[in-house]
Amino acid sequence: MASSVVRATVRAVSKRKIQATRAALTLTPSAVHKIKQLLKDKPEHVGVKVGVRTRGCNGLSYTLEYTKTKGDSDEEVVQDGVRVFIEKKAQLTLLGTEMDYVEDKLSSEFVFNNPNIKGTCGCGESFNI
Repeated sequence: MASSVVRATVRAVSKRKIQATRAALTLTPSAVHKIKQLLKDKPEHVGVKVGVRTRGCNGLSYTLEYTKTKGDSDEEVVQDGVRVFIEKKAQLTLLGTEMDYVEDKLSSEFVFNNPNIKGTCGCGESFNI
């Protein structure tokens, strides 16, 4: 099984209007750069797989893993040379989501700006739809 890439945080974006796009998931330039950086030393991996798991105090949590192949029912998003695969269970959950990478003095993490989220927990690691 692939190992987790990094930590991910959830942000509800009810006040911000995200434009609908053709891609199920869009990546910011910062996220594209970080994924390229992470995959540079892993030539056997073709991209990153995003999924959701039932856990946390609010229901669902994002997972990120390196992947060597595209799964049969994975949705593939290719942006600026980066391949991100979305597991079947996460496809409707992530529709219209923007994936960003944020660094500050205390943390560095992928952040999912998801317009579908109805609520999040206080720590920001789990959400509900």
